[in-house]
Amino acid sequence: MIKVIAVVGPTAVGKSDLAVDLAEWLEERTGRRGEVINADSMQLYRGMDIGTAKLTEAERRSVPHHLLDVWEVHEPADVASYQTMARERVEDCADRDVIPVLVGGSGLYVRAVLDHMDFPGTDPEVRSRLEAELADVGPGLLHARLAEADPEAARTILPGNGRRIVRALEVIELTGKPFTANLPAHTSFYPCVQLGLTAPRPELDERIDLRVERMWEQGLLEEVRYLDKQGLREGRTASKALGYSQALAQLDGAMTESEAMRSTAQATRRFARRQESWFCRDPRVHWLPYDSPTLLERAMAQVEAALSGHTEEPGEALVDVATMVPYGRL
Repeated sequence: MIKVIAVVGPTAVGKSDLAVDLAEWLEERTGRRGEVINADSMQLYRGMDIGTAKLTEAERRSVPHHLLDVWEVHEPADVASYQTMARERVEDCADRDVIPVLVGGSGLYVRAVLDHMDFPGTDPEVRSRLEAELADVGPGLLHARLAEADPEAARTILPGNGRRIVRALEVIELTGKPFTANLPAHTSFYPCVQLGLTAPRPELDERIDLRVERMWEQGLLEEVRYLDKQGLREGRTASKALGYSQALAQLDGAMTESEAMRSTAQATRRFARRQESWFCRDPRVHWLPYDSPTLLERAMAQVEAALSGHTEEPGEALVDVATMVPYGRL
C-alpha cells in the first residue's frame, strides 16, 4: 500500500495543477482525502509568490497545502530541516488516513522525503573559511578545485553557483568522500508512486517564455521591491532564485526590463534541462505527457494500481545523466 504520491518534472509543465486534481479525485475515487505537500524549495519562502508560480488560495480549490511560506527570505535553504518537516507531514497524513501528494521540481528535496538519505552536517568554521575564499577569489577557482576532488560533482554544479560549490567542498572535507558519494542509490523510504510530467522541449521553452512574461505582468518587480525590504539580499538562497536575482538587477539599474526577462527565461530553460535529467535518472518514475487529454485519468490509473498493489513497470528514462540544483506551473 503506497503512503505517498509524488508529482515531479521540469518547471512550467503543470505539476501543481495535477497535484490538486489528484487530491480532489482521491476522495471521489477511493474515499480517502488527498492533501498536497510542497517540494519546491523556493515556495518554502514567505512572500515569494509570483516568481515561483505559487498557487493562489483559489487555485488550491480548498485542498490543504503544506510547507508553503515556511522560511523568511533572509534564511538559507536547509534540505535537512525540510526533510524533517516534510516527513512529519507525511506521518500526520497517515495518522488521519489522508494520502499526501508531494509535488515539486526540486529534485534533492523530493528525494529527501522519498528515499533513504542522510545529510552530512555542517561545520561553521569550515563553511566560513570556504565562503571567505569564495568572496575573495570567486567561484571559478573553487570550481576548479572541486573538479580535481570530485569530477562528477563539478560536471553537475554550475561554475557560477558558489553556494553549491562551497557546500560540495565542505562535505568532501568533512566526510573524506566525494560529494556525489553522499547521494545514494534510489532506495525508497516510503511506499510511493511517482508520476512525472514531460513536454517536448520546444513546447516547454514556449511555456517558460510565457511564464516569465506573466511574472513581470503580474508584478514580480513590485514583489521583489517589497521582499528587498524584508532582507531578500541577505538571503544567500532566496536572492539567487530564478527571476528574483534578475529583478534585483533591474531594480539596481544593472539590467533593463527586457534584459532581466530574457535572462530569466534563458536561465529557466537551462534549469528545466537539469530537472529533466535529474528526474529521468530515477527508474521508478512513471512518465506522462503533460498535454494528454486523459492526463488525470492516466495518472489516477497509476495511483489506483499502486493503492491496490498492482503497479506497472515505469516507462524508460527520457533523458540521460545530468543533475540539478534545487530551486524553484504555467
